[in-house]
Amino acid sequence: MTPTGARTWRDPRWRAAALAWAAEQLARAGLVPAGKPEQPHVRAWSTAFRIPLRGGGAVWLKAVGPGSVQEPVLAEALGRWVPQQVLVPLAVDRERRLLLLPEGGPTLRETGADLPAWAALLAGHARLQAEVARHADELVGLGVPDHRPERLPALVADLLADHGAQRSGHPEGLADDVRARVLAGLGGYAAACRELADGGVPASVQHDDLHDGNVFAGDGLHRVFDWGDASVSHPFLVLLVALRSAGGVLGLPPGDPGMLRLRDAYLDPWLDHGSAAELRELCDVALRVAPLQRALTWRRILRGVHEAERAEWAGAVPGWTAEHLAPGPLAPGG
Repeated sequence: MTPTGARTWRDPRWRAAALAWAAEQLARAGLVPAGKPEQPHVRAWSTAFRIPLRGGGAVWLKAVGPGSVQEPVLAEALGRWVPQQVLVPLAVDRERRLLLLPEGGPTLRETGADLPAWAALLAGHARLQAEVARHADELVGLGVPDHRPERLPALVADLLADHGAQRSGHPEGLADDVRARVLAGLGGYAAACRELADGGVPASVQHDDLHDGNVFAGDGLHRVFDWGDASVSHPFLVLLVALRSAGGVLGLPPGDPGMLRLRDAYLDPWLDHGSAAELRELCDVALRVAPLQRALTWRRILRGVHEAERAEWAGAVPGWTAEHLAPGPLAPGG
């Protein structure tokens, strides 16, 4: 894996090659650039250019690092399977990890999301996952990370053994007592993962960063984008970030009736796979499993970043690992 980062995205040679590819794809689509491309987004793991078009509007060129190698192929596949619920790429280059995307309109964050809007988003996303579940094996074959519940205990054991990310003597590393407690609880974690695997809800795409800034909300539709953190996993794990984000935006504390309403809105499309009580129990299990899975995602992303550019995010893997010991977003006091 050759790391990338902000210095890659700002390199004139890299920029010229990426923009030349975008120009070729626009020409094939009969679209003509107008004006100079802008590069408003530069992160260690990705960048995006806005390319204005003759006649108005624009397209976006996105590049991702090797930690998000699955995003172009995943976005392309979802564009075939659930085109009304995602931002469909105009073109992708899997080898160079490039996506050419249309403008998606305002995000849910920009339009202002109240409780009913969040509930509609979560219900719609559950329907997306239910539709895509039959493609889970295909997605793994395409290179989407396999975080299905039966694989998580071994992946987490490897994470805890990775002293490069977790060494206790490092200022941003995992504290000795936290590491000891997580290790001691791996048997219970494995049991929770077995419960998810045997719970009757199929594995599917798991966005892992679903919030109001990653969803377009125009024309009465919710179209999800930014699949750089995604994996194939138990679908309910998506609620970890989604519910925390909703609670922060709406000012709802863990355990608030509004948070439970959002949970139930998400679970309703899954009622073919269990009773409401059974699904709620599985949701509680998923929220206990999810933080360590999120730590795995961050480790993957940061492994694809230039070492010198990881410092700002050095606390992410230990932070999510320690989060496993904290109350979840539905638990009072969480």
